Amino acid sequence: MKNRAGQLFLFVATFILLQACRQPVKKVNSGDEFLKGTTQFVADGSFSPIVDEELYVFKAFYKEAKPQVLYKTEAEAVKLLLSDSIRVAILARNLKPDELELLRSRALPPEINMFAFDAVTLIVNQASADTVTSVTEIKKMLNGQAKTNSAIVFDNPNSSITRYLKEFSGNTTLQQKNIYALKSNVEVIKYVSEHPNAIGFVSFTWLNDPDNYYAGLVHKVKIVGVRNEAYKDDPVTYFKPSQTTLALKEYPLTRALYIINATGRGGLGKGFASFLESERGQRIILRSGILPDSIPPREINIVKQ
Repeated sequence: MKNRAGQLFLFVATFILLQACRQPVKKVNSGDEFLKGTTQFVADGSFSPIVDEELYVFKAFYKEAKPQVLYKTEAEAVKLLLSDSIRVAILARNLKPDELELLRSRALPPEINMFAFDAVTLIVNQASADTVTSVTEIKKMLNGQAKTNSAIVFDNPNSSITRYLKEFSGNTTLQQKNIYALKSNVEVIKYVSEHPNAIGFVSFTWLNDPDNYYAGLVHKVKIVGVRNEAYKDDPVTYFKPSQTTLALKEYPLTRALYIINATGRGGLGKGFASFLESERGQRIILRSGILPDSIPPREINIVKQ
């Protein structure tokens, strides 16, 4: 009796398995492909001007591509990426070894591509007599060792600029009484434009080709030249940020920009990363005033008369 029951169970199980094999396999709709569909990116808000420019051209060429970008502080952007809330991030730093290991543990090793170089820029009011400084003086200023009453302002306590300045000065915190965190790069520019005794740190992407809504504020500030005493080729010249000084590594306060794709497939994140690295994407960066990762060749047409 038990034997017949076992045979019946085996027959039913085999029948169910065969029926399942005949069912058509459903394709998982991920919502996006290489150059079409919708997905979310998170980007460091301190360089939103260049990301906005790239996205505008990208979507103009690829009408079916509809990436949605959330601008956050660097700390918030990294948290979203590591918590698997969003799988494409645009940051002003590479991932740390423990962050890489966390993403790899999910069997989704990230593709990381550098696409540009930005400058952390010192600005002062047009009325200020301060036009130059040095790496040593900046570090003293951030460590509370400089004899100055100037208000030092930057964009946000959780921003990439704040993290960069901590690493640059060897600090874990920036809590000197004359150092203040605001909310955005534009707020820093506004504050400096209204206070002759202020010093601001902003991304160069906000200064080279400003939008109309804050361009008037940019005209009321000026960029400070920085001397790097440790630069062996020229330890005495004061350099301002430009594509030339970034390319020649003369301006000392620089940072690379990265796009990190942890989707594990060739979707819209990979498509936009490829666009950033393409000649068209790099030309957009070149026109913005910061330095592209690979400088596009210049085409010259020679017409015979």
